[in-house]
Amino acid sequence: MDPICPIDSKCASLISALLHPSPPPQVQEYFGELISARQCPGIQVNQNGGFGKGVYANKEFKEGELVLKDQMLVGLQHPSNKIDCLVCSFCFRFIGSIEIQIGRKLYLKNLGVSSSNGCGREKYFSKYHSAVGSSTEEDDSCMEDSAPGRCGPKVSLHNGVAESLMNGELILPHSDEFSLPTVVSCPGGCGENFYCSKSCAEADWNSSHCLLCTGARSQSLCKEALLGFIQHANDTNDIFLLAAKAISYTIMRYRKLKAAYLKHHDNYSTSDEMPLLLEAWRPISIGYKRRWWDCISLPDDVDCSDEFAFRMEIRELAFASLQLLKDAIFDKECEPLFSLEIYGNIIGMFELNNLDLVVESPVEDYFLYIDDLPHPNKKKAEEITQPLLDTLGDDYSVCCQGTAFYPLQSCMNHSCCPNAKAFKREEDRDGQATIISVRPISRGEEVTISYIDNDLPFEERQALLADYGFKCSCARCLEEGSS
Repeated sequence: MDPICPIDSKCASLISALLHPSPPPQVQEYFGELISARQCPGIQVNQNGGFGKGVYANKEFKEGELVLKDQMLVGLQHPSNKIDCLVCSFCFRFIGSIEIQIGRKLYLKNLGVSSSNGCGREKYFSKYHSAVGSSTEEDDSCMEDSAPGRCGPKVSLHNGVAESLMNGELILPHSDEFSLPTVVSCPGGCGENFYCSKSCAEADWNSSHCLLCTGARSQSLCKEALLGFIQHANDTNDIFLLAAKAISYTIMRYRKLKAAYLKHHDNYSTSDEMPLLLEAWRPISIGYKRRWWDCISLPDDVDCSDEFAFRMEIRELAFASLQLLKDAIFDKECEPLFSLEIYGNIIGMFELNNLDLVVESPVEDYFLYIDDLPHPNKKKAEEITQPLLDTLGDDYSVCCQGTAFYPLQSCMNHSCCPNAKAFKREEDRDGQATIISVRPISRGEEVTISYIDNDLPFEERQALLADYGFKCSCARCLEEGSS
């Protein structure tokens, strides 16, 4: 049955206004402000004919030069990845200490939880939080994993090693070379979000988390509904969590704009709501959008004859998610945001524009540092670190992984022979997108990246790019397609 959302018909004109493309001068103004804030004057965003927007060089870039660092508008660490990586929920920098990072990996590994088995994350995380700083009778003997490149037997660790690492009783050799920010808890007390600083905690709280927090200070309407929404997203698709952040972000922007308006005006009527909501929506409005159920790629195991049924099933899934979210954080003055049309377009924006959020783990750097020590120092250090490494196995090097929307990087068009790429340098330790030139870029030249693996043959590249809704006509594809 095709789900019907009453808000879609009730707020049809408002929804149309929100989804109507902004005039080019407004788009240009917005990106100009964004580029100024990002302090990257070497680029500009221009309208690019039939390709929408594009990023162009305002200066010459040498090979290997930084083109752009782009802060995400909204981002999300994959729920299953939280098992392996403790990071700031706002900037995604690793936090705590090397000991905490390794200790919690060991603790959760002993419970039989891994990134490939994240379904019990809520249960296990509450158990983990109660264990930090206290003793437990859990057995810390290792699993039968081995470190990369090794084929070792099962290694036993003393009971309480994981807890000793987490509560600071056991300090690893040379870990002071890899200092990390102290863990700051969520101001709402949810026990799920952690931060690298008070400023990150406050920024996340004020921008969106206050509505999505499950703690005692949450500003959500119904905690039970919010927990149901989160569980539904974890069971189905965590892209719903990202969409919820986008809606919460817009609501909080609207409330701030309204508060600022009331400082200079005596009255506030319903006629004032739409202009403020449009302004609050502006950062989301610039992303290219289509409804999720229209733009999602058909899975390989779904026959073409079943495509309509598949897309309706996706629509129903989004509607079920939206109803839970509406019960949790509905705001009457922002009612159009809770229409299925807007929700579908937000999710579709992430489907078409989302980019991988990746932050390298300092745990991997730590073990590599130990491996590079001079022999006498290495042998002494490995008496402590090698059993840990053998126990962790391949999990020792897992990086922070998630999905984010980067407003400037999302404007970069694809080329199978790009002149730039996303690349994390040694100093890039947070969730910002970093774009580096891969060859010299001339002033006025478009900055392009690749959306896919460029080593694939022509036909396979075109098939993959069809999922993005276009046929590539870069110089390489034109040459290979004509041969």
